[in-house]
Amino acid sequence: MKTAHPTIAPVREIACDESGWEGANLVAGSSDVIAYASVRLSVEAATEFLRELSGGAGHAKREYKASHVLRADRRSKVKSLLGPDGPIHGHAFVHLTEKAYFVVGRLLDLVLGQSADAASAGVAADRRLAGLATTLNREGPEAFGRDRWQAFLAASNAVLRTWKPRNVREPVDAFADLVETLAELDGDSRVGAILDELRRARSVAYAARARLLEHRTLQPALEPLIPALARTILHWSRGGGIDVSIVHDEQSALTERRIRRLERQLLPPGRCLRFRQVDSRTDPRVQVADVLAGVARRLAADELRGRGDTELGELLRVYIDPASRWSDERSWSRLGPAR
Repeated sequence: MKTAHPTIAPVREIACDESGWEGANLVAGSSDVIAYASVRLSVEAATEFLRELSGGAGHAKREYKASHVLRADRRSKVKSLLGPDGPIHGHAFVHLTEKAYFVVGRLLDLVLGQSADAASAGVAADRRLAGLATTLNREGPEAFGRDRWQAFLAASNAVLRTWKPRNVREPVDAFADLVETLAELDGDSRVGAILDELRRARSVAYAARARLLEHRTLQPALEPLIPALARTILHWSRGGGIDVSIVHDEQSALTERRIRRLERQLLPPGRCLRFRQVDSRTDPRVQVADVLAGVARRLAADELRGRGDTELGELLRVYIDPASRWSDERSWSRLGPAR
């Protein structure tokens, strides 16, 4: 989809939005995937795209969502958005989060890794623990069976939740008891070895959860938008080499204190992160980011479930963050950036 207006914004302001975030219970939602999209467009180029999305006649509607381009009769709109002649080609970035993998990774980080991943906003992950999380996510469903795997995910999620800050031991005990049961079922495999490590860490887990509750305001474990935003900042600031300005759809998780912490963590002294939140209906660039996030989430979720669209997946992969939180090898071979 070509545009007569300049595609690049006159200043380096990046518009961001997400699709798939459904709250702190990451393993019980309707979507298995969160997509976090960012675009660098001028207001004029974004407005023109939205107008073309409506059919090219009259004024653009007040707000657009991915559903406007994901209907079966509008496949060409997805191709126009993602394709090499589209308005965002070379000017967009998408971070994907496989929710189950994120939860397992953060659970291992909390219990075995001193919360290093959460403390660094996901930028300095422990490679060993990331490998263990990948093994669990790939082999756990078959090793445990579907129902027990879902129970493991739910128990992991409960340990990470902070909505009852005085409740330290109960979720840890429930998780540890489940691990004991699962370890008896699978004790001689790679998954069994991970369970053995977890079952020996019950007392450590009490202290780890207590620290999690103490630092929940600035260092939340169940906020995948924070590491997604961190990756986005690093991408657009060229690894911290230049200032970056972000306009974002309203998100309660992205508080001023958390944003300033990201600025200190990701940018060197003298570099600046400008961040403001808006109602997406008032900024066409944020609406384009929202459309891209919704399209990316749907395509990625379809790939994860084994019913992906080869053509559209190939168009999407040029936008995908290579450091996305993803463990499924088959779907990543079709989604991840080509080497």
